[in-house]
Amino acid sequence: MLETLHSKADAAFATTARGGLHHDHRRSVSLTRRQSILFVTSEIADYIKAGGLGEVSAALPRALRSHYDVRILIPGYRQVLSQIGAIEEIAQLPPSFGIPACGLGRGMTKDGLTVYVLLCPELYDRDGSPYVDSLGVDWSDNDIRFARLGLAAADIACGKGDPLWRADLLHLNDWPSGLAAAYLTWRGQHVPTILTIHNLAYQGIFARDRLPALGIPDAAFHINGVEFHGKMSFLKAGIFYASHITTVSSTYAREITQPEHGCGLDGLLRTRAWQGRLDGIINGIDQSWDPSKDPNLVSRFSAENCRGKRANADNVRKNFGLALSSGPLFAVVSRLVHQKGVDLAISAAETIVSQGGQIAVIGQGEPRFETELRALAQRHPGSVGVKIGYDEGDARRTYAGSDFLLMPSRFEPCGLSQMYAQRFGSLPIAHRTGGLADTIEDGVNGFLFGEPCLLRFMDAIKRGLETFRSRPRLTAMRRAAMNRPHGWDRSASKYKEVYERACRTAAYA
Repeated sequence: MLETLHSKADAAFATTARGGLHHDHRRSVSLTRRQSILFVTSEIADYIKAGGLGEVSAALPRALRSHYDVRILIPGYRQVLSQIGAIEEIAQLPPSFGIPACGLGRGMTKDGLTVYVLLCPELYDRDGSPYVDSLGVDWSDNDIRFARLGLAAADIACGKGDPLWRADLLHLNDWPSGLAAAYLTWRGQHVPTILTIHNLAYQGIFARDRLPALGIPDAAFHINGVEFHGKMSFLKAGIFYASHITTVSSTYAREITQPEHGCGLDGLLRTRAWQGRLDGIINGIDQSWDPSKDPNLVSRFSAENCRGKRANADNVRKNFGLALSSGPLFAVVSRLVHQKGVDLAISAAETIVSQGGQIAVIGQGEPRFETELRALAQRHPGSVGVKIGYDEGDARRTYAGSDFLLMPSRFEPCGLSQMYAQRFGSLPIAHRTGGLADTIEDGVNGFLFGEPCLLRFMDAIKRGLETFRSRPRLTAMRRAAMNRPHGWDRSASKYKEVYERACRTAAYA
């Protein structure tokens, strides 16, 4: 059976590599009925999240469900099973190659969104994040864990999951679900697949000798396939085999086609862009980010009346051990990693404090940055406060109380923090890259700087300090930031266009 399946997969691969497609015309998608979308993700903020993907996975399907029958597929992590409530097991998915069998459960979010859950305790019932253990070390079987996710998505698309539902299109997200598009191709099943790249730097790279365990045919270990510098890449598989690629801002879509930001995949991505199969669609933020309604804030406010920001600022100062002050309050709400430019923020702190500013930092990440930030707070008691970890309420109050958000990311595919800050009247000071360039208008609703270096960053901070001293200008910029459209409606409409294009291609090819 293994040899037969690999022979079929090799034949399908050979046709695809020559530029042809095996289209199962029985899978033609009707454009007149409400289509079924399976949103495949490794995290969702309702139950578990490690970053922005979790927020998008919670918000985008909800924004799309007025147009489609959208359902979510996620691994059955311990955190998911403990929170989702009742789960009905509707199918058993058999083992394949070195990938174990698993149950397929069906549950529902509190607001009625259907969630399919992979029931496989040996792979998912663990402490830690979706990707790493409690010490921050990658799970040694991540290839099997997420191949199981991709294979389950392909099974559901082929009608082998829910007997009452079948996906017309798979929306895949980042490397953990990238193999789903490949499994469908190797089976000769060309269900339309959209892969969204949330961060190209994370690629799911594993050794070549793992191919047999994952059911990857030998012919696919090729530059036109899954091969990546002598290893295999789940993300490259998704980019190569998916019908269409999206990423999370138009600027980042251009950046990843160039060597500087392409992470070794820029050539393939340039090809996809030339083929018209790469789009940048900016993320939105959900409706809970409303300072006039947010129950986490100590005082609510609006763009028309920002007086409540002062009470939130006082609360932040108390919460972070800062002295009462009428000076500017800067925030860092971030993963504490090199990508985010944390080192630049640390270097800028001395000048900020010398100019009468204060800094509140909330986040966690690389131990060296956590150590440096604690030391910074010890050198500047009352002026720098640091909380290692993350609490949603603290983060929201910090956005609401701060005047500026420091975001000197070296690259930022989309970024959500700058939009949260803008919505809460905190002006982002950010590097002109990716989604930061697409959501911040320099001097209007935030500040941008070009080269990611301390000199240029400090220039932007100084412009922020000058604005703080001009109350009319500060008020005007706050209002512009808070009134900027931040929702998902525009993004959802663009995804709808991509879905329809992909389904139309499949239906009439």
